[in-house]
Amino acid sequence: MDWLERTANLRQWTRSGTRAPHKPLLLLYALGQFQADAEGGLRYSMVEQDLQRLLTEYGPPNKTTPAYPFHHLVSDGVWEVHTDRGPGSPGSGIRELRETRATGRLAPDLRAALRRDPQLLGRIARLLLDLHFPPSLHGELCEAVGLEPEASPETGQLSTARRQRDRRMRELVLTAYEYRCAFCGYDGRIGAVPVGLEAAHVRWWAFGGPDDIENGLCLCSLHHKLFDKGVLGVGDGHRVLVSQRFVGHSPAAREHVVALAGRPLVGPQPGAGPVAATHRAWHARQVFHGEPRPVTSA
Repeated sequence: MDWLERTANLRQWTRSGTRAPHKPLLLLYALGQFQADAEGGLRYSMVEQDLQRLLTEYGPPNKTTPAYPFHHLVSDGVWEVHTDRGPGSPGSGIRELRETRATGRLAPDLRAALRRDPQLLGRIARLLLDLHFPPSLHGELCEAVGLEPEASPETGQLSTARRQRDRRMRELVLTAYEYRCAFCGYDGRIGAVPVGLEAAHVRWWAFGGPDDIENGLCLCSLHHKLFDKGVLGVGDGHRVLVSQRFVGHSPAAREHVVALAGRPLVGPQPGAGPVAATHRAWHARQVFHGEPRPVTSA
C-alpha cells in the first residue's frame, strides 16, 4: 500500500477553493503522538483543545471544529475510531464524541508500516506540510504537533506533488522589490549578501499560487511569518492590512506591526507587476484573520 499516495489524496471538503486543512492537521498531530508513544490512543475529549488550537492558528479564518476531521478521517483509511460501544465513530457531533469516550489512532496497517520503516513518518509529515502549508510555517507546525523533523531527514523525492517550485522566483521577486521588505522597507545585508529577506507567495504555492512576480512579495522574515499567519495582508490600493485580532502593547509590536496599517507597499520597481488582484483576494479570504484595523492619523 502506498501511504504517500493515500496521504496526498486525502478527501477534503471543498467550496469555492476554500482551504480545509482539518484532516492534514489531525494527521500531523497523530504522527507527532505516534512518534512520542506508538501504542497510545487519542481520546477526543483529551485532545479536543489541542486540535481546536491548531485549527484556529493554522486553519482558515472561518469557525470550525475538530470533531469534523476526527470522524471523517476514518474514510481515508489512515485513521480509526473506537468508543465505549466498540469499533467505529459515533459521528461528527461534539457531544457524541465526548460522551462515548471516542478514541482515535492511526490505522493498524499504517502503524505497522511506520514500525517497519522509521523514515516513512518523516516522509508523510513533509508531504502534508508541502501540500497544505507554506514553508514559513513548517518548522513551527512541527513543534506545535510534537514532531521531531530531524529524526526523519528528507530523502529527496518524498511526494506526489503535482508541480515543482521554480527556484528562480526568489531572485526575481527580491530584485523586483529592490531587496527591500514591501511592508517595512528593511534591507539588511552582510557585505553584498541580503539577510532576513524572503520571497513570499501571496496565494500559497500549495493552493495553486504561481511562481511569478505578480504572486510574490519581498518580505523580511518577521513580516513573512505574520503574512502567512493572517496578521498582515494587502488591500485595495496595495496598502498593508493589519488584523484587528492582532494584539500587541509593546513599542516594538506597535512600531513593527500596528503602525503598518494603511501604509502603501514599498515597491515593486517600475516595470515589475504589482500583486495581482486575484491573488490578493485569495489571501484575504483564505488567510487573513478577521477585519483590518482602521487607518488612524498619527
